[in-house]
Amino acid sequence: MRYKQLGQSDLIVSEICLGTMTYGQQNTLEEAHQQLDYAIAHGINFIDTAEMYPVPSRAETFALTETYLGKWLTQQQRDQIMLATKIIGPSRGFKWVRDGAPKVDRKNISKAVEDSLKRLQTDYIDLYQIHWPDRHVPLFGQTHFDPDQERETVAIADQLAALAELVQAGKIRYVGVSNETPWGVCEFCHVAKQMGLPQIISIQNAYNLLNRIFEYGLAEACFRHQVGLLAYSPLGFGTLTGKYLQSQPEKTRLSLFPGFGNRYRKPYINDAVRDYVAIAQKYNLKPGVMAIAFVLQRWFVTSVIIGATTLEQLKENLEAVQTSLDESLLTEIEATHIHFSNPAP
Repeated sequence: MRYKQLGQSDLIVSEICLGTMTYGQQNTLEEAHQQLDYAIAHGINFIDTAEMYPVPSRAETFALTETYLGKWLTQQQRDQIMLATKIIGPSRGFKWVRDGAPKVDRKNISKAVEDSLKRLQTDYIDLYQIHWPDRHVPLFGQTHFDPDQERETVAIADQLAALAELVQAGKIRYVGVSNETPWGVCEFCHVAKQMGLPQIISIQNAYNLLNRIFEYGLAEACFRHQVGLLAYSPLGFGTLTGKYLQSQPEKTRLSLFPGFGNRYRKPYINDAVRDYVAIAQKYNLKPGVMAIAFVLQRWFVTSVIIGATTLEQLKENLEAVQTSLDESLLTEIEATHIHFSNPAP
């Protein structure tokens, strides 16, 4: 396992981050703790969660993932764990969260952090992230910005000012964003510098062989502002393992929750996956291992967030750490990418 500095912070994080959004829905408390123990034993020091987990988010299971994590965290050496969580952005779908009107303002941020700290049974959060922008942007498979969807929003300066209070209080150490755009990254960084507020150190966005849009704008913005990418969905909801090519496996996210992960049901997904699977097989690699190794080798990636519903999946995912993709293989990946460019944006 290799370790990297996250943005302009003093956080040194493992190149693999353990994602936890299945804990409390697809994984029991015992299964979650087995995964966490295995991850730590194999060099992972970076754990990512969110107040809305597990997903799909429901009133009955809301924030259960943080509760599971908190029970485990009390048995760990806290200063050896880099813990990240997130606040929900505006949504009409979370009627059970903070009077049904979550947004990224001072009141909501303060309440969300206090509640997360209690569930996580810790005094501080290493990285606190805005799960998606407070303003209108295309999200989760949407591709076009629509000015007609503009809504009232909390100013970025006010968001950062509220987060600054919690940094000063020692409740959070650093701030990050998620599902952001190039404009958003630049504006957060500009406002922070102009007003002396906390700089964002990270962005958590989807990045995989089927969705490389981060390369078009965000890569430069993050390089210029020293913002590290935490790449989520490196397996494209499991599609890049090839397991959906012949049938719809039972008890997987895409089969259990229809409508969840629609970006991976778009045209040409299977065609692209077949090509990537064939490349992996040609080089005697497991398709999923190749997919994660590809993300690990990108210069702009600080850490890759992996999630698993079984310990066997987690073990296989970690094989990517020891896998190096040579130039000939990468050339074949690029050829497929040019032919099927970002079928799951």
